[in-house]
Amino acid sequence: MTSGKTTLVLGGGVGGIVAAMRLRRLLSGEQRVVLVEKEADHVFSPSFLWVMIGERRAREISRPLGALRRRGIELVQGTIRQIDPANRRIRVNGSDLTGDYMIVALGADLTPGIVPGLAEAGHDLYTLAGAESLRVALSNLSKGRIAVLVASMPFKCPAAPNEAAMLLEYDCRRRGVRQDVRVDLYTPEPGPMPVAGPQVSAALRRMVEAKGIGYHPGHAVTSVDPARHRLVFANGAEADFDLLAYVPPHRAPEVVRDAGMCGESGWIPVDRATLATGFPDVYAIGDVTGIMLASVGKPLPKAGVLAHNQAEVVAHNISVAIAGRGVTRQFGGEGECFVETGDGKAGFGSGNFYADPAPRITLRTPSVFLHWGKVAYEKYWLWSRF
Repeated sequence: MTSGKTTLVLGGGVGGIVAAMRLRRLLSGEQRVVLVEKEADHVFSPSFLWVMIGERRAREISRPLGALRRRGIELVQGTIRQIDPANRRIRVNGSDLTGDYMIVALGADLTPGIVPGLAEAGHDLYTLAGAESLRVALSNLSKGRIAVLVASMPFKCPAAPNEAAMLLEYDCRRRGVRQDVRVDLYTPEPGPMPVAGPQVSAALRRMVEAKGIGYHPGHAVTSVDPARHRLVFANGAEADFDLLAYVPPHRAPEVVRDAGMCGESGWIPVDRATLATGFPDVYAIGDVTGIMLASVGKPLPKAGVLAHNQAEVVAHNISVAIAGRGVTRQFGGEGECFVETGDGKAGFGSGNFYADPAPRITLRTPSVFLHWGKVAYEKYWLWSRF
């Protein structure tokens, strides 16, 4: 066994936490696992949609990252100012940290400012603050038009805008105002979750439209007028709204771009099986990566479950390299997610995005059982990590 190795894990989201915890379990005490994260708390983002409709509060889905120290993980809280991938070195809190291995799990930056007027006009579905402000605004809405907007592609958690529209519609019904509220979903996509295949995409669209929600594909927003409450699209269409909930544009973090790690896609290119980058002993997982599915000409979705599965593979392989024994593993493209539909029900999509000749995904019919499955997973995640 090689002694005294250090693995730097950059980012304390799902992928980073799973990678750090798995490494700590697999490695002996003399091996260092250092997790670097700018936030003090981990917030379980899949629950933001429940925050939006008042079924969760921030304290219920937040945990202090400092709890990971009890598991033998070294935690550095601070913003990473520079990454030198060739030397596996970062600059944080005014000092340099160097590792023998590095896992980049910094996710995607949310950049609503790319679309003029967007941040001023609406509520960001992908932040806790946005979900909380949307909850307040929703409680004061008794009539008018709700617009759910996907600002650009790609975006993480591809089911989320569809879930948001269905949960907002559900909330209006339970408050007795649905007859006076119109709900519309606008997206540049040709259909919901297109990478999952035409059958799954069509099934999810039917779920949305069955609730009387207007579904508008092929609508790429170019600007938002906060004063007039109006969306303007590249296809010449315009739409009014009284309440706007949006998925913001995503970009690779600036520190990653400045490090020269991004490829033509704007994301970090990696080996799709090992998640290795072009730099020795440097890996990238989760939303920060760009993996093209050649069979369908679309990228692998950005989703927490995929980051989780990738983290397991990378941590295992680093442990094998350090120990000098064992068999390496490969990420096979497997993933799954719950799809909240309202009324205490959820669907469930699962399958393999690497399958030939095209991704093989199935979508289960919404049920109360599946909704409680998501609730159970939320509780398990927070309990088992913190």
